[in-house]
Amino acid sequence: MKKNNYSFSIAVDGSSASGKTTGSKIIANKFRFKFLSSGKLYRYLSLRIIKNKGKYNYRFINKISKNISLKKLNSKQLYSPKITKLSSIIAKKKYIRASLKKFQLDFIKKNKKVLIEGRDIQSKIMPNADLKIFFKCSYKEKAKRRFKEFKKINKNVSLKEVEKALKLRDFSDKNRKESPLLFVKGAVLVDTTNLSISDLEDKLTKLVRKAVNNKYGNL
Repeated sequence: MKKNNYSFSIAVDGSSASGKTTGSKIIANKFRFKFLSSGKLYRYLSLRIIKNKGKYNYRFINKISKNISLKKLNSKQLYSPKITKLSSIIAKKKYIRASLKKFQLDFIKKNKKVLIEGRDIQSKIMPNADLKIFFKCSYKEKAKRRFKEFKKINKNVSLKEVEKALKLRDFSDKNRKESPLLFVKGAVLVDTTNLSISDLEDKLTKLVRKAVNNKYGNL
């Protein structure tokens, strides 16, 4: 078996601003994994709903979901306060999660080396993933990170507002009835609170290499 010619799946979960997207990109780039951020799926649906004057039902969602592509998910339009708020709301709806599940499962089937990150990936989408990673971070540090991002968009936003919003989002994700954010058995916990980007890369590189070697031996 060639060094990069192997099948391996990684499921990444974690709360808002915990470093899961940054960490996932590091892994995907370093080990040449096909990467999908499931949050973009909900953002894309939200964009289409807003363009449809806020109206949506099962038929509308199902039609849009069938025509999603990775190219469409790279739109810069997906990152606005309106879309962020709406994506959090629609993510609680069972039929919407079910509609988007098919896209994610198809993405897994089409790729040998795959990584998907989100908030219910380990429990609902990839329960049999070869490696499960759960990211966490202190609220103080998460707020600093998100505040730095939001400041570029809204100069009037405060650090306290950002921290409050993060706490509300995490509470909602953990306590929603449909696909709540959970730390599942067998997952590896990665606390990014005190990690620099280089520290994170080093930690994740060792983690993935160990998991792949445990499955295939030294490649």
